[in-house]
Amino acid sequence: MRPFKLSKLCQFIGLSVFSFSLAASEQPTAESLVGNVYLGGHAMYLKTDEDRFYNSNADSSIDHASGLGAEAGYRLSELFETRISYTHFNPVAENNNYDLSSGKSIALDLLYFPFKESFYVVGGADFLDVEKSNLSAALGAGYRHYLSQNMALYFEGKGHYQFDNNFTDFSSKIGFIYYFGSQPQKIKRTESTKVTAIQPTMAVVATKDSDNDGIVDSQDNCANTPAMDKVNAKGCTIFTAQQGSMRLLVNFDNDKSEVRTEYKNEVAKAAEFMNTYPHVNLTIEGHTSAQGSEKYNQALSEKRAQAIVAVLINDFSIDASRLNFIGHGETMLMNPANTAAAHKQNRRIEAIVATSKQVAEKR
Repeated sequence: MRPFKLSKLCQFIGLSVFSFSLAASEQPTAESLVGNVYLGGHAMYLKTDEDRFYNSNADSSIDHASGLGAEAGYRLSELFETRISYTHFNPVAENNNYDLSSGKSIALDLLYFPFKESFYVVGGADFLDVEKSNLSAALGAGYRHYLSQNMALYFEGKGHYQFDNNFTDFSSKIGFIYYFGSQPQKIKRTESTKVTAIQPTMAVVATKDSDNDGIVDSQDNCANTPAMDKVNAKGCTIFTAQQGSMRLLVNFDNDKSEVRTEYKNEVAKAAEFMNTYPHVNLTIEGHTSAQGSEKYNQALSEKRAQAIVAVLINDFSIDASRLNFIGHGETMLMNPANTAAAHKQNRRIEAIVATSKQVAEKR
């Protein structure tokens, strides 16, 4: 076999990288590769140091070695990847007149992707067994060509420095790797960017309707209207006034201010009205019959109004700031007759309110 020329190795590296660059059409994003494991195989060519000898003769120099191997790797982050590889190779003597024993390489490498893409720098420790096993420090670079989201070819070149005998070896590898695990569908396109015409782009913008209300953005004065709202020509929700009214009437026992259980449903209706119309405040008006003194009746009417306010606050969680009370005593009799039935009618609480609120019309 003719001696290996280092210039040929350089030419081969350059041609391979150039070819891969032209052929690359798509590659997974670095983010999508994080946490994935891959397995692969490779072919390696090792140009050995000219001072490597297989025996004590001056003409027993080892020229090179070549072989096949396997590897496994794990993507640590968008920038870093770790890899372990094994290569079995056959050394060749420079004078080709001696059969050398087979050798091997066991390497643990850290790969750094400075641009998070195909190009990487690699460094690590390599146990090179070329007639004798020694620890080497390795440093080099490589390039990956992605065939799909899970498969890639790569080319790599490294320099190896063996500490014990100060040997410097050079290796080049061509390999194939396959990623395991789920791959997101995000693909980074590296093909040339196509220039689109300005006029079609402007047309798309002009007819865009971001909130899907039937009014294009250029004419829509109200962005992000709810999907079910009916809108006007300016894209704004159409509101109508919804009327509401409530009359609270609670009667009391003679000379009492406790709210009877049978009237709790009436008070609940008042609470529901106030929750429906949160802007409404309510004034509770207390009344008595004409029995008893005027001063006593005034105080009793106020206690009755306060009792209704307490039920609304404690039982129905109505904000106290929305409630007022007033006592009218016997000054506003509902029935002026001096009968038991009339007195029962006059012992009461009254609250009447009417309001309206704006309600969005639906499509």
